[in-house]
Amino acid sequence: MDKFRMLFQHFQSSSESVMNGICLLLAAVTIKLYSSFDFNCPCLARYNAIYGLGLLLAPPLALFLCGLLANRQSVVMVEEWRRPSGHRRKDPGIIRYMCFSVLQRALAAPLVWILLALLDGKCFVCAFSSSVDPEKFLDFANMTPSQVQLFLAKVPCKEDELVRDSSARKAVSRYLRCLSQAIGWSITLLLIVGAFLARCLRPCFDQTVFLQRRYWSNYVDLEQKLFDETCCEHARDFAHRCVLHFFTSMRSELRARGLRRDAAGGDPAPLDPLEPPEPTEGLDSGSGKAHLRAISSREQVDRLLSTWYSSKPPLDLAASPGLWGGGLSHRAPTVAPGTRLSQHTDV
Repeated sequence: MDKFRMLFQHFQSSSESVMNGICLLLAAVTIKLYSSFDFNCPCLARYNAIYGLGLLLAPPLALFLCGLLANRQSVVMVEEWRRPSGHRRKDPGIIRYMCFSVLQRALAAPLVWILLALLDGKCFVCAFSSSVDPEKFLDFANMTPSQVQLFLAKVPCKEDELVRDSSARKAVSRYLRCLSQAIGWSITLLLIVGAFLARCLRPCFDQTVFLQRRYWSNYVDLEQKLFDETCCEHARDFAHRCVLHFFTSMRSELRARGLRRDAAGGDPAPLDPLEPPEPTEGLDSGSGKAHLRAISSREQVDRLLSTWYSSKPPLDLAASPGLWGGGLSHRAPTVAPGTRLSQHTDV
């Protein structure tokens, strides 16, 4: 159990590990889908190629789009590409690195489907059975061209009466299946050799640019994630304060109207005096929540979100605070008397 817990914590702490896990999961789902798919070629000269190529290319396209949707970095990459420059310049190298990383993971499941289809050969036989040169097979010497085309269209359907137990059908099917498997294994070999060369030759070159782009691409992802979490934390705290303020104002209104009555006689009873407010944390305190409580109105929240989108802060912690604040008016928050703000967050 400890090993599984450590593995789960590793996946939680690393966004890259999560994306790799999703990539492997999509590949496993692809294998399961292909193994459970019922392939039925129409065995018609006009539709064989459409059906075969459609099954060879359409599911990979759908899996590619699913891979893009499942990868959070694809959205972060587009946001980084389209955002205004503001106080932070945009680095095209970081965007290219993120794009390559996203495409690399999104192409895993489509490649698995294509390789499985080519190694199986059914889609290839269905798509190209009508395109075979009949002169390569002696069995078609006594057939007319129309009979040859009809026979070739029926090659994928081995139970059809026209081609059942026909040696010509077996020869054409075996020829196309061998060609499909040769293409599949060639692609597999090229992918393995390319991955091997990329892994072995990369240490031979300067790693400075690669490390920089990898670091800043991870930074952009983590920065956006932390900003979203902080917004959730502020929304929870802001909602808590608004609810407390509502109850306090309603209590003051009831006191002003004298609507409180005791349960026994129904006569108006004086309201208890309000408890003295508990001391709250100041903006200059070391608590991290002081910065959240400084944003205490809808206008300030809208201004903060607009500034975050239009003018990201510079990547320099020693920069002037004016570049980070974006002109926000940090008013002291209004806290309901007699209440203590919640110190826990659920993000």
